[in-house]
Amino acid sequence: MLRLSPVFLLALLSLPVMAAPHPERYNEILPPEVPWTGESRILLAAADDPWITPAEQTGLAATPDYEETISWLRRLVAAAPQLKMLSIGKSVQGRDIWLVVASREGAHTPAELQKNGRPTLLVQAGIHAGEIDGKDAGLMLLRDMTVGGTKTALLEHANLLFIPILNVDGHERRSPYGRINQRGPENMGWRANARNLNLNRDYAKLDTPEIRAVVNVINTWQPDLYFDIHVTDGVDYQYDVTYGWNRPHSWSPAITSWLNNTLRPAVDRDLRAMGHVPGPLIFAYNDQDLSEGILLWNSGPRYSNGYGDARHLPTVLVENHSLDSYERRVLGTYVLLDSALRLLGEQGKVLQQAVQQDQRRYAESLALGWTFDPAAKPDSMQFLGVRSERYRSPVTGGEVVRWTGEPVTQSVPVHALDKPAVTVRRPSAYYIPAAWSSLVERLRQHGIRVERLQHAVNSRFEFYRLPEAQIDTQAGPFEGHARVSPGKPVSETRQAVFQAGDWRVPTKQPLGDLAMLLLEPQSADSFFQWGYLLQILQRTEYVEAYVMAPLAERMLADDPALRRAFEKKLKTEPDFAADPRARLQWFYAQTPYFDRHWRLYPIARSVD
Repeated sequence: MLRLSPVFLLALLSLPVMAAPHPERYNEILPPEVPWTGESRILLAAADDPWITPAEQTGLAATPDYEETISWLRRLVAAAPQLKMLSIGKSVQGRDIWLVVASREGAHTPAELQKNGRPTLLVQAGIHAGEIDGKDAGLMLLRDMTVGGTKTALLEHANLLFIPILNVDGHERRSPYGRINQRGPENMGWRANARNLNLNRDYAKLDTPEIRAVVNVINTWQPDLYFDIHVTDGVDYQYDVTYGWNRPHSWSPAITSWLNNTLRPAVDRDLRAMGHVPGPLIFAYNDQDLSEGILLWNSGPRYSNGYGDARHLPTVLVENHSLDSYERRVLGTYVLLDSALRLLGEQGKVLQQAVQQDQRRYAESLALGWTFDPAAKPDSMQFLGVRSERYRSPVTGGEVVRWTGEPVTQSVPVHALDKPAVTVRRPSAYYIPAAWSSLVERLRQHGIRVERLQHAVNSRFEFYRLPEAQIDTQAGPFEGHARVSPGKPVSETRQAVFQAGDWRVPTKQPLGDLAMLLLEPQSADSFFQWGYLLQILQRTEYVEAYVMAPLAERMLADDPALRRAFEKKLKTEPDFAADPRARLQWFYAQTPYFDRHWRLYPIARSVD
C-alpha cells in the first residue's frame, strides 16, 4: 500500500489540477478488453419497450442518477401490485435509502412477507456507489418479474428484497473519473459515503446510518439469503462474475456447505449457459499479479460476507470484473440473481435447516480470526488468467505489471487463511456494567439479545487486564477511528458484584458468536479495537514525589521481600534504575492507593 508523508501529500494536493483526458482516451490505458458476445443479451429490452430501464436506453453504457432511478422505480411499483417501495432510513445528507419488496401477494410489512412462507433473498447494490452493476441488473429483473412477464414464476416460490442504492450520497458524487480501473458506466459514483466512511467496513461497529438501515432490514425482514454486489479491484483474468463467502472452518459450517455444494454448482451452470465465465473470489497473493498465486480470504465481521458468516445469515459477496464492459457486468449480475432466486425457491427449506444448525451450534471455543499456517503446503487450481508481463516504468523507476489481453490457463498456488489466529473459550454470558450502556445499544442494533439484571449478581467472574494495550498512532485514522491494539490480555478470576441495572449477554442465542466477536478484545472487530473503550487506558489519579518518596522508604524498611524485588529490578533494568519517576510509580503501584481499574477491561466473562 502506497503511503505518502503529510508534507509530500500537502505539496501534491497544492499542485494545479491538469486537464482530465477524455474518458475514451483514458480507457485506452486500461488492459485490452476481452471480446464478448454472451447469450444474456437476449435479456435486454427492445428500444421501443415502454418499460425499458434508463441504463438499457443507453445500451448499458451509462447508469441513471438517484432521482431518475427512484422516479423509474416509483412508476414501476405503481404499475406492479407485486411490489412495495419504502424508505429504510436516510443518509447523512438526507436522502432516502429505498427498499423494494417483491412478493406474489404484494406484501407491505415483514409480518405479511413472512406469512407467505416462501424464502426471501435480500440483494443490495451500491454499497460502494461506483460499483453499481447490481442496481441496473435489479431494475431489469424487477420489471421482468412483474410488468415484463418473462420472470413471473420466480415470485411463485420466493420473495425478493432489493436495495437499489445503499450509498446514496456517494452515488450522487458522480463523474467519469470515479474509478480509475473500471470500464464504465460513463458516470460513476464514489466509494465512501458523505462522511468519507467505507460502508463495507462498518458492519461490526454500526457508525453509519446506511449500514444501520441494512442491519435493521436483516433483523426485521429476516431474509434467508443475502447478496452484496461489488466490482473488483486488482488483477486481470477471464472470469467476469466472481463470488464467494467465508471458508468451511469459519463460523457457519453448515451454511458454507450449502453454498459450496448447492448454490455454486447451480449458479455457475446458469452463468455459463448465458455466456458468462463464473469464478471464485480472486485476490492476488502479492497484490500485483498471479506469480505467487491467489489468496483464499476469510473475512471478519466488518465486511458484509464476514458479518453474515458471524450471524449465520448465508451471505454472498459478488465481485464483477472491473475490466469487463458495463454491459457484460450488468447482464452477468442479472443472470446471477435470477439463478439464485430460482434456486432459493427450490432449496429454501434445506438452507433454512442449515441456518438453524449453525445458530444452535454453540461451539465450546470460537476462533476470533484466521492467519496462514506456515507448515501447510499451498493447494493449486487451474486458473483462467490473462497473460501478463513486466516492464520498467520511467515513472516509478521499477517494474510494473502489464496485461496483454491474451487468455491463458495456468496452474497457480492457492494460499488459505485457515489457521485460527486467536481462539477463546465460550462463556455462558458476558456482564456489562450500566456505565457502558452505550455498548449495549450497539449490541441491540445488531439484534443481539441483552438482559437487564433485576437483582445483584455476586459471583466469580473472569476479567481481562490489558497491560500492553496501546493506540496505533503509526497507522493513522481508519474509518473514523484510531485503532487500538490489545496486546496480550492477562486473565484475572475474582469475586465481583454486578448490580441491578447492569447487563447480561447470554452466548447461547442465535447471535451468540457475533456477540463474542464484538466483546472479546482480541477480536479485530471488537468494540475495544474500534476504540470505544479508550477511557480504560487513561490514568486519572497520580502521586507526587514529596509524598511517595518517604512512603517508599518506609515500605522498604517494613517489607524485606519488597526490598529484594526492588534491588533486583535496579540491577536487571538499567532504564528503570535511571528513571526517578519510574521508580516512584513502581512503588505507587504496590500501594492500595493505586487505581486497580486501570487497564481493566470492564466487561466480565462468566466462570462456569
